[in-house]
Amino acid sequence: MRVTIEGMSEGTYAPFRLDGKVALITGASSGIGAAISRLFARAGASVILMARDHARSESIAAELHGSRVILCDISDESEVNQAFRSIDRLDILVNNAGVGWVGSVEETSLDDFRHLFQVNVEGLFLVTKCAVPLIRASRGSIINMGSVAGMVGLKRRFAYCASKGAVIALTRQLALDYAMEMRVNCICPGTIDTLFIDNLIEKNFQGEQEMVREEMRRRQPVGRLGTADEIAALALYLASEDSSFMNGAILPIDGALTAG
Repeated sequence: MRVTIEGMSEGTYAPFRLDGKVALITGASSGIGAAISRLFARAGASVILMARDHARSESIAAELHGSRVILCDISDESEVNQAFRSIDRLDILVNNAGVGWVGSVEETSLDDFRHLFQVNVEGLFLVTKCAVPLIRASRGSIINMGSVAGMVGLKRRFAYCASKGAVIALTRQLALDYAMEMRVNCICPGTIDTLFIDNLIEKNFQGEQEMVREEMRRRQPVGRLGTADEIAALALYLASEDSSFMNGAILPIDGALTAG
């Protein structure tokens, strides 16, 4: 574990490297997951892309040396168990897969609420449960993808806020249970310019797309949406040994949205 660079000659130390590491990223077929997969591969990791979209995943994997795809619905216990039978070593897990929902408590049906928890919370639980023995063995790192929606209330995001609040709580609990054996941290993005947001707007705000996009831009005090590459850069730091003292951290990356 690297804790100091004292005495190293110039050019010896390359920050945020993942050489020789094996990383599993869920929801890796687009957006933040795809950006993390590409950046981790450039940093030297062998990347396992876990997703449901075969064509997108294979297209990304084709770009990345030493990567492979596992098709899996993380909300299905049997599929997750089967997927992990093909993984014999793991240093990094990024629980990135998730779904969104727009609606107040009155606009949210029980089925909608259950679906968000099934993917965003139960899916994270199932993948993490299978991954923990491997991560403990490597003394590795788990990175959960939360959201500022789990830290502050957002209008008409009742179920989404609840599910991401659960992700934050689970992160803290895992970090305490396994503090001496592995690290568990949580990234909480603001609104990020991805296909996820595009689809959310198209589904819920027909005829108001540009107005909603502008509202989302203004919601971040810096006046713009974030990028998937910016989230990936933070994930790389958390996955690397440069962050070896960071454990149980909940890290907003949100253009100052939660600062006020």
